[in-house]
Amino acid sequence: MLAGALIAFVVGLAAGSFATAVAHRVPRGLSIAGPRSRCPVCGTQIGARDNVPLFSWLLLRGRARCCGTRISARYPLTELAVAALFVAAALVHRSNPAEVAIDWVFVTMLAVITLTDLERRIIPNVALLAGAVLCLAIAVPTDPSGLPERLVAAAAAGGILFLVVLAYPKGMGLGDVKLTATMGLFLGRAVAPAVLISLLAGSLIGLALIARHGSEARKMAIPFGPFLALGGVVAMLVGDQLIELYLT
Repeated sequence: MLAGALIAFVVGLAAGSFATAVAHRVPRGLSIAGPRSRCPVCGTQIGARDNVPLFSWLLLRGRARCCGTRISARYPLTELAVAALFVAAALVHRSNPAEVAIDWVFVTMLAVITLTDLERRIIPNVALLAGAVLCLAIAVPTDPSGLPERLVAAAAAGGILFLVVLAYPKGMGLGDVKLTATMGLFLGRAVAPAVLISLLAGSLIGLALIARHGSEARKMAIPFGPFLALGGVVAMLVGDQLIELYLT
């Protein structure tokens, strides 16, 4: 078990690093295949030794080797968070390797979306499409009997949020609808607690902003993608248990 957790952690660090690169490049119209990463300040190409997830940031003490510019802590924090979730998924679903693989794709996709929504207020369609394709590519041959549930969950979750957007278009965007539908493919019926947790978390933050800023809080735009990601992660790990708890 320890060896498996260690492998999951290392793979998670790499996936977290990949997610930060995708989140930086895709909204700017850059290819994720190349060229190699460059310092955003001086343009110097970043060497392989300075591009090792987490450890390079620690060894460089959070500053670029080329020009001394401070490197944002979001990079190592994202890598650590993704690695920790990879380990958690591997432990929770250790009896089902295919489900672990789906979880890892899910976490990586959510990391990309969280970063892009926080920075640019967008949820890239390419990230959702890639996640959905990979999910189905794993689920169809390994769990064909579960495919109807995934499709129904995607349609139901996306449809419900679409009605919410129609009723209150300033509260959410179509990107949130597409993300919720994609989450249904990954989570199946567990998408229900994921959406409820997301709405609850978003409402609590909204109430906190109203309490602090009063009526001015209504003018503040809060990206909903990170809240959906939070609900998705909780549902990925304990969603089925939450549903059984509710039913019993």
